[in-house]
Amino acid sequence: MIVFDKLWIYLKNRGISTYRLRENSGIDGKTIRRLKANDNMETKTLSRICEALDCRLEDIAEFVKDREEE
Repeated sequence: MIVFDKLWIYLKNRGISTYRLRENSGIDGKTIRRLKANDNMETKTLSRICEALDCRLEDIAEFVKDREEE
């Protein structure tokens, strides 16, 4: 599964609030909630976040093998 734990670390380390992320990337509060829940995200949304943060996808997301698959 794809998890966004790195996103929250990235934001914290750079002093960026979720409000500022929303404003700069054009995403809404519902999308922030979905990111926090590690829900599915459209690549378009991830691209907008990376553009706003001037980062790479691997800076904000990572694949973690689902424990149920083991």
